[in-house]
Amino acid sequence: MPVENEIKYALRDPDGALERALAAMGPPVTRNAVRQAYLDAPGLRIRRFEGERGVEHVFSFKRAIAGEMVEVETSMDAADFERLWTLRQESLEKVRFHLPAGECGWDVDFFKDGGATYFALAEVEMPVDRIAPPEPPAFLQPFIAFAVAPGDGRFTSRKLADVGHARGLVAEYGL
Repeated sequence: MPVENEIKYALRDPDGALERALAAMGPPVTRNAVRQAYLDAPGLRIRRFEGERGVEHVFSFKRAIAGEMVEVETSMDAADFERLWTLRQESLEKVRFHLPAGECGWDVDFFKDGGATYFALAEVEMPVDRIAPPEPPAFLQPFIAFAVAPGDGRFTSRKLADVGHARGLVAEYGL
């Protein structure tokens, strides 16, 4: 089973400069509009990615097991996605930029409410055996407010789906 190894970073982007810069970068940076929902059973979520490569629907199981985060994903068809959408507990929309970086990959997410960004978060996905995160890309560094402590549940996408919760973090940390 794939074990997740990631570090998250809370970002400051009050005027949208980072999002505009990422949108202007072009390949190898990719952009996807993401529609995501958490289902009525622990660890289950569905996501719809829409980007340059078209539309993809993904079913995921993600759960901490024996101190490691296990994540299993599989493709699904649009009709099944829509059926499962009716079982959603929390849902969100975000724009995700992906930047490949050698053995790692950076995702920068802009959480949206009515098209406007209310929270920005970056994460670096690393191989399971890597302990130290790579240096963030130079263009991203000025926007990093802080690295999120491992296991800090306030910064999960499921929690950030709550716009009020996310805006509370923005106020608390001056993001």
